[in-house]
Amino acid sequence: MLNPETPPEIEAQRWFNTDKPLTLAGLKGKVVVLAVFQLHCPGSLKYGLPQAERIAGNFDEDEVQVIALNTAFEEHGKQTAEALENYIEDQGLSIAIAQDKPNGTSLPKTFAAYELQGTPAILIFDRQGRLRRHYLGQVDDLRLGAEI
Repeated sequence: MLNPETPPEIEAQRWFNTDKPLTLAGLKGKVVVLAVFQLHCPGSLKYGLPQAERIAGNFDEDEVQVIALNTAFEEHGKQTAEALENYIEDQGLSIAIAQDKPNGTSLPKTFAAYELQGTPAILIFDRQGRLRRHYLGQVDDLRLGAEI
């Protein structure tokens, strides 16, 4: 069972738009916003990722770290690292993006560890690394900004 006081780390098979893998432990002292998405989820592409980019653009990177997590829990064969890399380039995404590590089952490791129900999802971690909010679906920018 997920303990929000000691949430699991992001288990990524590959990172994009960052020189090194990011960890929740290494980001203590910052608010962390994790935007969970799939390439074949219309809500993720229309709302989730653009919102993550807006958050990154509106908050000081010394205070707030935005990470997108691509988690393919369906249509695995179509959501490859190459397809993700092409999408990132085509859309000009600048935020750090982790590609969730497969688990040998239908649910990737980070997706399963956080007991996620679908995409898009937003998770907000406080400066001590505790999970404070978990949203499934579209969230209003004003509400999200106030909570951050």
